[in-house]
Amino acid sequence: MIEMLKLAEETAATQGEFSLVSIDPNTIVFTLINTLIIFLIYFLFLHKPVCKILDERAAAVNKDMDDAQKAKEEADKVKAEYEQRLQESKDEASRIVAEATKKAQQRETEIISAANDEAAQLKKRAEESIEKEKKKAINEIKEEISEMVVMAASKVAEKEISEKDNEKIIDTVLSQIGESD
Repeated sequence: MIEMLKLAEETAATQGEFSLVSIDPNTIVFTLINTLIIFLIYFLFLHKPVCKILDERAAAVNKDMDDAQKAKEEADKVKAEYEQRLQESKDEASRIVAEATKKAQQRETEIISAANDEAAQLKKRAEESIEKEKKKAINEIKEEISEMVVMAASKVAEKEISEKDNEKIIDTVLSQIGESD
């Protein structure tokens, strides 16, 4: 570039003036004719292929956008199906938990009922056992009283009883009854 400037200076020095920027009508006309020729060449030879390439590119972009839209719609459809299945799974899980809870409560009721029945049976047997023991004790007491009465009667029969003896025998029998309790 420095060489070009030096060459321009030398040329200007030989012509008498030096200017980096100058307006030359010949250059302007030549530039306009060149631009017109390039535009005509472009319009005649390149315009249709370039437009065709641009149209194909636009069609490809539109096709890609349509494919993307279809893919988005398909993804939305799959998402909706997934969410529906997820909700159905949640509902099924809730139903299973509710059913398990219900069965557990029924089993709890059955166990409590069985325990209450068994407790009632144990209580009934205990009461029956107590009643038997009570009757047995009463029978034993009656036997002892009978024996004492017989003993007292035999003592009375052995002796002639006076009123004092009668009181003494009664006191003795009563004291023996009191000791046996």
